[in-house]
Amino acid sequence: MTAPADDGAGETTSPGPADSPGFLLWRTTLRWQRSITAALRPLELTHVQFVLLAAVWWLSDHADPRGRPPSQRQVADHAEADVMMTSQVLRALEKRGLVARTHDEADARVKRLTVTDSGRRLAVQAVTVVEAADAEFFTRVRDRAQLLDILHQLAHDPHCAATRHGAHTKEAS
Repeated sequence: MTAPADDGAGETTSPGPADSPGFLLWRTTLRWQRSITAALRPLELTHVQFVLLAAVWWLSDHADPRGRPPSQRQVADHAEADVMMTSQVLRALEKRGLVARTHDEADARVKRLTVTDSGRRLAVQAVTVVEAADAEFFTRVRDRAQLLDILHQLAHDPHCAATRHGAHTKEAS
């Protein structure tokens, strides 16, 4: 946020929230989240459940070179989600029969994740619903390529070497 300016009379003026990128991003994010939440409601998925289910599904289809299913840590890192919250949400998805969690053969502390057949079907359906909600939400954007470029710049840490080289992976158990 821009620092308030001195108006010459010893008082400070602020451009206000309408000119604050952070405030506008906050409001936009909240509106977008509400649209996604509404779109997912008929599927009985929360936004976080969707993100983590989709992450397990995607990471499972893009398995590591050793062919192992993704770990909870990899899913949390991929979604940039809190590890404890990820564990709780994955446990709920497991109770619904959407994912299976098993212990890693080499390290019992590591949970490996697979998407069940019903989880895969729901993930495909949910991705379709979310993509439609995204398309509707972003219809007013004139230059989609520019928006994506800006979002990529904001979403990636420029200090991370993997990000600078187009990869965003962490070796995690």
